[in-house]
Amino acid sequence: MTTNGTIENGLSLPQPVSILEILHHKIFINNDWHQSVSRRTFPVYNPATDEKICDVQEADKADVDKAVEAARAAFQRGSPWRRLDASGRGKLLHKLADLLERDRDILATLETMDTGKPFLLAYFVDLEACIRTLRYFAGWADKIQGRTIPVDESYLCYTVHEPMGVCGAITPWNFPLMMLIWKMGPALCCGNTMVIKPAEQTPLTSLYIGSLIEEAGFPPGVVNILPGFGPTAGSAISHHPDIDKVAFTGSTEIGKLIKEAASASNLKRVTLELGGKNPCIVFADADLEQAVKYAHQGVFFNQGQCCTAASRVFVEEAVYPEFVKRSVDYAKKRLLGDPFEFNTEQGPQIDKKQFNKVLELIQSGKDEGAKLECGGCSVGERGLFIKPTVFSAVTDDMRIAKEEIFGPVQSILKFKHMEEVIQRANSTEYGLTAAVFTESLDKALTVASALQSGTVWINCYNALHAQTPFGGFKMSGNGRELGEYALAEYTEVKTVTIKLSTKKL
Repeated sequence: MTTNGTIENGLSLPQPVSILEILHHKIFINNDWHQSVSRRTFPVYNPATDEKICDVQEADKADVDKAVEAARAAFQRGSPWRRLDASGRGKLLHKLADLLERDRDILATLETMDTGKPFLLAYFVDLEACIRTLRYFAGWADKIQGRTIPVDESYLCYTVHEPMGVCGAITPWNFPLMMLIWKMGPALCCGNTMVIKPAEQTPLTSLYIGSLIEEAGFPPGVVNILPGFGPTAGSAISHHPDIDKVAFTGSTEIGKLIKEAASASNLKRVTLELGGKNPCIVFADADLEQAVKYAHQGVFFNQGQCCTAASRVFVEEAVYPEFVKRSVDYAKKRLLGDPFEFNTEQGPQIDKKQFNKVLELIQSGKDEGAKLECGGCSVGERGLFIKPTVFSAVTDDMRIAKEEIFGPVQSILKFKHMEEVIQRANSTEYGLTAAVFTESLDKALTVASALQSGTVWINCYNALHAQTPFGGFKMSGNGRELGEYALAEYTEVKTVTIKLSTKKL
């Protein structure tokens, strides 16, 4: 890429919207925009500049009640949404994907303003993933089929996969739009209605999607979007007796609270995509340059604010010094700065709380004896920027090797033998993703089968696709998003058994 807004092959790069008026900052219910019942608002800030973007209406329990009533009405038998045939749902999802493509520059600009992630990352990674996910689930809408089951010859038995009802979705701040679409795609494809609470730090792209939902032609009440806070709006969704399912992406701590709320209310179904402390294992026979490159991107991508982050890099001792040296070289070259500049690779952390948490964990690494190879401090007088940080000589008992940092911090650990590294990689409460780098297929498959992880990448990292299921083992969550597996999270299976006539014809 060059600095004049072109890609190396000469194609023009997309441009952010230079003057963008925030049109959608209210609550979206029944395809209309509302003030909150309380009339309260809250500010949304740009983490790259510390400047306020706008004030957003703050939803709480009273607003959730209104949204659930709208979603429940939209789900009733005979409603426009329920009368729509399955292929019609697919057409609406394709139309929504068309609108995302049309407004891609607007959405990427909003996402960059709201999260601080680089504009080109938002445009080419986040928006592309959203569009592909919608089109993938649009294709599934008329292919969700039951089965006939052979039983006693006196009966005909078959199954039907039916939508669950009103589905709550609580989305995170690190990938606000992508995580919204990961939930909307399968939920709407299966015929459910939705009540959505985006993260309070980053509600703007979710609210913009509300305008596209209406434009695409979804009936009123099918999708409702309520910006607000976890202890109020999020808790109301989790506890609501008329919500049939909740999908949440976020911390393990909050995931536990949502499960408790579901149990205390109506035993609603819950899918959770939670934290990770993901091992990235590099054997001595690996292509070292590729392993360094993927491990670097695996931990620093999106400012390190990824549940999939390669936050524990285990390197075989024979290549450990060289791996550390090359990793430091990569980190020192990583460009921080204005996320709207095309060469920027890393923007700010999301907010002051997260910024301080990352710096506190960096300090713990120094205090506990890890070797700080580079970074380790904030940079600039404005914005929440932290230099890419690399630690070597990290041991398993250090906080930076045990706790989810969610920031640009790479911890590099040394190992001697395969069985040893398998045991150490699995010695965590998490089990979301893992990676193995080796030229030996036997070694790669042996380690992959032994790792307690929902996803294992071999000689790559963060290779996610709409058609591949994603989710975690252990305290990294329950259930799966994406792929055909996601459909089971948004449908109930009904068995129908018919007694056949015994009269002779």
